[in-house]
Amino acid sequence: MKRVITIDGPCGAGKSTIAKLVAEKINFKYLDTGAFYRAIALYLHRKGINISASDDKIKRIIKGLNIEFKDSKIFINKKDVSSLIRTPEIGYYSSIFSTKKIVRDFLITPQRKFAERYNTVAEGRDMGTIIFPNAWKKFYLDASIEERAKRRYFQLIKINKNFTMEHAIKDIKERDFRDMHRSIAPLKIPKDAIYIDTTKLTIEETVKEIIKWAFGMT
Repeated sequence: MKRVITIDGPCGAGKSTIAKLVAEKINFKYLDTGAFYRAIALYLHRKGINISASDDKIKRIIKGLNIEFKDSKIFINKKDVSSLIRTPEIGYYSSIFSTKKIVRDFLITPQRKFAERYNTVAEGRDMGTIIFPNAWKKFYLDASIEERAKRRYFQLIKINKNFTMEHAIKDIKERDFRDMHRSIAPLKIPKDAIYIDTTKLTIEETVKEIIKWAFGMT
């Protein structure tokens, strides 16, 4: 395993943007692990799989499925679905299907294989607790619900003009509850992670903070 920096945290904490910039500045590869879950959710949804489907049924459907992340894009069986996974609907299904043990087990291998090839910055909700428990450096990004909802709103209004701040706040609260209370790999702060509240920090300030801590420049 190469050097891995994990960045965990709830929806809207800025993980994706921050992870990409940190990776770029320190010449690591960025791994958007959330894209894996959104991709498999998109695939299952297209196959008509109900969120209450059994693990056995899901296992049959995803057998032979190829999901790849490269050049900041996610591919299902070699087809780029990067834009298709970034909708509130797929976000909802992703949060639901990610509670399935069969889904999480299926995606562990491709994530770890990526880090076997590259020094990696990986962001998600269980990177430092489950996927990379022995990561080189671990971080947990957080922010107030109001701030995270605002960020979510400005992200999704570009895709759905009918999306409102009320929708954003409701979406954030529901996702937080599901992510923190799921029985499999719930969202929590890794015991050895550095906690950073980004509510009042700019993107640049957060990136600098992570790099300082990662390389002992505090």
